[in-house]
Amino acid sequence: MSPSKTTGLALGLCLALAGAAQADDGPDLIFRKSTNFKLLTPNDKLATYGIDDPLVDNVVCYYTVPEKGGVSGMLGTAEQTSDVSIACRQFGPIRIKDKFAQGDVVFSERRSLLFKRMQIVRGCDAKRNVLVYMVYSDKLIEGSPKNSTSTVPIEPWGGSTEPAPKCADFVQN
Repeated sequence: MSPSKTTGLALGLCLALAGAAQADDGPDLIFRKSTNFKLLTPNDKLATYGIDDPLVDNVVCYYTVPEKGGVSGMLGTAEQTSDVSIACRQFGPIRIKDKFAQGDVVFSERRSLLFKRMQIVRGCDAKRNVLVYMVYSDKLIEGSPKNSTSTVPIEPWGGSTEPAPKCADFVQN
């Protein structure tokens, strides 16, 4: 093989591996459901994803977002709507790994080619020992007030006699 072909193959392999590694960090697609049929291009859909909180073991947030089909959706240039719902749940013993600030970003993703992002942020209701998750989208130019909130009470898991952690102990002042 010529050096240029070898270099091209190596570069292609590196890009493929980088894409695979990046995909592991992203949300897990649970399922999609078509909402609007399009004859020659992809349908409009609702997609439900799951994302583990990277700082809190055994908490998952499921969120559902609309995904536009058509030509712009197929090319990745469609501006997605701001309608997002969220539900977060404990699925094992909660362990908070490090301190966090109120409103820290848990997950963020682009919702248009420019200027619009969806954010999932975390907070702590110290009085009730509850983790609070909010999803919203922000748009640089005109804002986007649509949002949704979910909570996860921090409780002992199963028959554990170990006390549940207090989220207030992990909130940065």
